[in-house]
Amino acid sequence: MSTFVSDTVNVMNRELKPVWREPMAVIFAMIQPLVFLGLFAPLLPEMATGGSALQWFVPGIVAMTALMGASFTGSNLMEEMQSGSHERQLVSPLGRPALLVGRALKEVVPMLMQVAIIVAVVTPFSFDLHLGGVLAAALVLSLFSIGVGALSFALALASKGQDWMFWTVQQTLLFPALLTAGVLLPMDGAPRWLEVVSMLNPMTYVVDATRALFAGTYPADVVAQSVAGAALTAALGLLVGVRAMRRSS
Repeated sequence: MSTFVSDTVNVMNRELKPVWREPMAVIFAMIQPLVFLGLFAPLLPEMATGGSALQWFVPGIVAMTALMGASFTGSNLMEEMQSGSHERQLVSPLGRPALLVGRALKEVVPMLMQVAIIVAVVTPFSFDLHLGGVLAAALVLSLFSIGVGALSFALALASKGQDWMFWTVQQTLLFPALLTAGVLLPMDGAPRWLEVVSMLNPMTYVVDATRALFAGTYPADVVAQSVAGAALTAALGLLVGVRAMRRSS
């Protein structure tokens, strides 16, 4: 266990070095979420959100940023496979589970940086900041990002030598997950089949809890459902990811 922990920390530190060397890359990754904030938020009626449109829309954008950032990370692994760096790691003394878990844990850091940037940008406007709720939501999003990141790495390993497969599957799953979670538009009044899809989407519960926590409320049932959804995503992602890493060659 001590070897696994030390290997995981080493892999995580290695993956974080580009983030520390080029922090501007995290800011550039915020362009799309900020564009969504600028274009979509003004279209939302104030009364439909119970106050400021930003109060309802910002938590959804934060969750969207976490999902998109984590789902894109497999592309980094594909670059390492093409350069031969991944193969060199496989023959190193590092345990293969640690190679996956360390990469997945690394996704928490840029996600937290992006959440801080979004909150800092919107707070001067009509957005009420509840710091405790934001921090609690960040914990749930961290758990969710670990799972999505692990699934992204597993997809990259399965798509070795076929970049088109990674991007096709990633894009095919990404936007339905965002839309059915109610990130951009409320799901109220949606057709029954769409409601069922939304209920089966773990991100729906993460988004609902993020909105509640950002508003400074702590509904036990909503938070519990979000933790369960995020934990299920993390467990599934790590299970699939570690299995794929063990079979990697």
